[in-house]
Amino acid sequence: MKKLLVLLVSAMFIVGCNNAAKPVAQDTNSANPTANTEKSQTAIAHTTENQQPPANTGAPSKWKQSGDPIDTKALDTEIATAEVAFKKKPDDAAAKKALADAYYKRADALTAARQYASAIGDYRRTLKYDPNHKEAKDWIEKITMIYDSMNKQAPPEGQEPPPLTLEKGK
Repeated sequence: MKKLLVLLVSAMFIVGCNNAAKPVAQDTNSANPTANTEKSQTAIAHTTENQQPPANTGAPSKWKQSGDPIDTKALDTEIATAEVAFKKKPDDAAAKKALADAYYKRADALTAARQYASAIGDYRRTLKYDPNHKEAKDWIEKITMIYDSMNKQAPPEGQEPPPLTLEKGK
């Protein structure tokens, strides 16, 4: 099995080297093509030869909002309705559960749209009203791990951005 893998990798390397860019002579004098004394040049696109690598200071960089804009009007309305019901009866378990579920629905939609900075805020709000919500806990952990893997800082609690919403006409 190892021999087959080594043979396959070697073949891919050889094929890749044979497809390298070839020198192209530049003809600046069409009347006398042999009079061109300039060196032939090889054109290679997307070279990183003269580019500096990104500086990695080791410290996580600040987060920024990204993802696809989505229409959250229905989800926002559901949250507003649940908040009104909760304010009327703050000790009502059903009102707390409804508000937690409304925040979780919007967080789920934001996660699907890759708006992680906004989604983590809604997952945190879900836990505020339902501290035992397993999925919200799991998503907070996953999003935090995503930010950590990119050496970025997740938005601090209370500083999450609002969702990116669709603009009119789009």
